[in-house]
Formats: sequence, structure tokens, C-alpha cells
Amino acid sequence: MTATLPRLEVAQRDLSAYAQGNTGIDYVHRFESGKPGPHVLINALTHGNEICGMVAATRLLDSGVRPKIGTLTVSFAHVEAYNAFDAQKPFENRQLVHNLNRVWSDEWLDGPEDSPELRRARALRPVVAAADHILDLHSTSQDVVPFWVYPAFSRNAAVALAIGRPSVHLVMPKGLGSGTPLIQHGRHGEDEGPAGAALVAECGQHFLQATADMAVAVTFDFLAHFGLVDREASLLAPEPQRRFELLETRMVKTPEFRFVRPLVGFEVFAKDELIAIDGEEEIRAPCNHCTVLMPARVPIVGREAVYLTRPL
Repeated sequence: MTATLPRLEVAQRDLSAYAQGNTGIDYVHRFESGKPGPHVLINALTHGNEICGMVAATRLLDSGVRPKIGTLTVSFAHVEAYNAFDAQKPFENRQLVHNLNRVWSDEWLDGPEDSPELRRARALRPVVAAADHILDLHSTSQDVVPFWVYPAFSRNAAVALAIGRPSVHLVMPKGLGSGTPLIQHGRHGEDEGPAGAALVAECGQHFLQATADMAVAVTFDFLAHFGLVDREASLLAPEPQRRFELLETRMVKTPEFRFVRPLVGFEVFAKDELIAIDGEEEIRAPCNHCTVLMPARVPIVGREAVYLTRPL
């Protein structure tokens, strides 16, 4: 039986015109205001098929946005994976070898392994390290509500709550537990010290126009929050904020992994209720009101299966 292809509402663009940045690093563009202020990084395409970030980044560049204060950097992270897109296999160019959003530790970046993702992360290392505040734009394989993801530092929560959209937050007290994401590289992964905010915005399902629209809106909200652009007046009342704490990140260990029923995300389980079976291991809810996020669309051994959370 052939799997149903998702709606491809947002088209791929040829990004070759953006390859020649002005930083000495391909696909990285930096604009300085000449006035004191924070350095804000807007990062797109950490995963090759999460194209909402491409829409937001090209919007900034095509419309000539320049910071009123501080510095704005716009980067396209994994253009090599982006260029591998196949409309008949639209989920398969997320990564080529490694997950670019799990290799941002010194162990990986200074280690002996090689891959397109590690080469790109090493090239982008000074870009990420230079930024005071980071917005990393992502999307999800399933059509669920947009949500923030960030380490449980007060500086991150303050920004996400002040911006107010997305209205759902995934808070990570101990990181992801399956590698180091870009937003926890270096000082951004430390509770103390001079780091600014570093957040992921999961903007919706990969290929929907509403997801691209959310990525654009959140990008301008983020820049406005730090004073780099003027804030546009919103006619929408802020939504109630919902926050979830990440308890466990479960990995796929065997080819026999399966959920007990189809999941897309935000399903709720009672304490000890069975969620999945992985070979001989049972994955059960660690608490009442356990909410699952990011269940794997297709479980792949060695990759993340599901995030187990609880409401805060």
C-alpha cells in the first residue's frame, strides 16, 4: 500500500542566489546597524525539508530588512540536504547522514567523524557562537499546533512568553537527552553567564502555507522583541499559554518498534498506560496527564521515537 503524500503547499526555491553571503561562510548574511544593540541570529533549514525557515529567511533578505540597532545575521544551515528534496519522498531529506540539530557539542564538533552535517556545523560554529540571541526555525512531520522548544532557563521563557506565539511551550530541564541542539551550543547551553535567549520555533507541518506564515510572523516578532525592527500592531488577542516539561526522550532501539495506536502529537496518557513497544521493552507513561510530542512518523532505529512530557 502506497503512503499518502502530504500536501505540498509551499514550493522549493533555488537558493543559489543566496550562496554568496558577506561573512566568508556560504549562505550566511550579516547586517550591522552601527548602533549599540544585540546580535540576533535567524537560522533556517537546520533540517533540509523544514522549509518554513527558508521562507522566513528569504523574506528578510528579499525585502531588505536591516536592523535599527545591533546586528542581524540570517543563515541557511543545511542547503545540501534542502537541495536533495524529492517531491515523491518529501520526508527523506531531513538529513543526509547525521542530525544537524544534535551535533553541537565539543565532542562531536572536535571529534574525528565526518559527514555533510558535521562539516556544516563546524563551518557555522563561529556564527552560532557570535549571536547573543538565536531563533532556530523548524517544522513538524505531523500537522499539530506550533510550539516553542527551549532549555528551561528563565531568559528563554521570558522571551517566549513575551512574544506569545506560538502559545505552546516545550521546556527542557535537562536538554533533549539525545544530543546537543544548536540552541544549546556553547554559552547558550549554560544556565549562568552572559548568554541570551536561544529558542526553536516548531511552526507547524513541514509543507503547509500556514507553517510558512507562522515562521515569518515569529521571525518578525523575535526581531521586534529585541528592538531590531518595529513591532507591528496585532489585532489578535494573545492566546493562553500552555507549557509542557520534557520528562524523557525515548529512542527507537529495534526494528520492531511500534506505537500502540497511531499518534500525531499532544495525545494524553495516564500514568503507566502503554504508549509503545520496542522489541521486548514497553514504553509507558511516567506520570498522569503524560502528553506525547513529536512521535516518529516512521520509527528508525537510532533516532528519536517520542518525547514524553507533563503539563506545567
